[in-house]
Amino acid sequence: MIRKHLSDMTDPVDDFTARFPDAKYIDAFIFDMCGKPLGKRYRVSEAGKLFRSGLNMCAAVTLLDATGNTSDPLGYGVSDGDPDALCWPLPGTLAPIPWASSPSAQVMVEMRHPETGDPVWFEPRQVLKRVLDRFAAANLTPVVATELEFYLIDKTRGDDGSPLPVPSPRDGRPVKSKTVYGMETLDEFGRVLEAIGDACVAQNIPATVASSEFAPGQFEINLKHQSNALIAADHAGLLKRCITAVAREQGYDATFASKPFAGESGSGLHLHLSILDHDGRNIFDDPEDTTLKRALAGLQETMADSMAIFAPNLNAFRRFQPDLFVPVTKDWGYDNRAAAFRIPPARGQDRRIEHRVAGADANPYLAAACVLTGALHGLTQRDLPVTDPAAGNVSATPDPTLPLTLWQALDRLHDAPVLAHYLGPDYLAIYRTVKTNEFLDLMSNPLPHEFDWYL
Repeated sequence: MIRKHLSDMTDPVDDFTARFPDAKYIDAFIFDMCGKPLGKRYRVSEAGKLFRSGLNMCAAVTLLDATGNTSDPLGYGVSDGDPDALCWPLPGTLAPIPWASSPSAQVMVEMRHPETGDPVWFEPRQVLKRVLDRFAAANLTPVVATELEFYLIDKTRGDDGSPLPVPSPRDGRPVKSKTVYGMETLDEFGRVLEAIGDACVAQNIPATVASSEFAPGQFEINLKHQSNALIAADHAGLLKRCITAVAREQGYDATFASKPFAGESGSGLHLHLSILDHDGRNIFDDPEDTTLKRALAGLQETMADSMAIFAPNLNAFRRFQPDLFVPVTKDWGYDNRAAAFRIPPARGQDRRIEHRVAGADANPYLAAACVLTGALHGLTQRDLPVTDPAAGNVSATPDPTLPLTLWQALDRLHDAPVLAHYLGPDYLAIYRTVKTNEFLDLMSNPLPHEFDWYL
């Protein structure tokens, strides 16, 4: 019964070794609460065990904080003796690793209970799957794509550990250009961007467009829309892994921190959403935008409660500053990048909402779960109020009802009934515990400014 979901994986190791006979290793991994890949590495000669018997791995590793510490949330990880889950490869995710020092492959896995075969409910991918089950029950299919912003930075750090601007491959000097969509910048970093693109092709990551952003060394890569939101979130996690690894191979570092440089623009995870009915019609495509506005109403109502997931750490909240094309209100608007929810100028199947709130360091599964929760809540609760479309700069003055600090946002998870209904109250409690303790650990050591300000 446990292997039933692997029925379309016909001799995957044999198939891979036939196509890539020089491969020596296979990495099997999941993405944890912080979006980090965690797993094990097999020699190809031993990898058959992975597909025949599964991979044993501590279930609670999905609940580690950014430093790898456990908070024992709801008794998972310490109090329960840290039991194993049995991990099974996900169909369609076996791919080569172009940046590996030795020829290698990778495969994503899914955690299941070793006795019952049931999914481990607190794995982030399962949190999103539960929300998607609600869409399926309503005969609706969300179509999702993500855009990821990131910085290339110097491979060395400042004396205090801070990031340094990326050096130009032309002359080695720190890059200073802030020209958004600058073609010269794309040319300048053409080699690393090409290597990222080639790696995406090899790994079946559907990257489409790359552009330079508003800050030196900042870029954005877009992914194709998917009618399976789980796969769209997989692509986002895999793209982050790919960018980070290829950048290092090319002599740089890459960061998805929301605000790595105080004086520069932040990096976001923008999520594009349309919804199909049972006939495959985009329900957002009507002349009056009636259904689209109902989804927007739900997104507006759930935005404040979701902020701790859209911005998962202290640094992420530094991104929310006025006049930087980052949402600081719950406004929506037609083709308005200052709004939290932008409606791009497209009709037909391309009519969609661009959700611009999450930082690039948000977990893509959890961020997508919150966005989809808000949209479905609005569609099912038809009497929710929605604001009029906003024009012009609506990011000049922050909305006082939004929790724009980490501690305020975590407090909101104590009483977030809509999120609790869709994601589960226990998962919100787990997330709040892990992220609160991570924050307290961070604040337990003096920050550099404290020595200048208070000594």
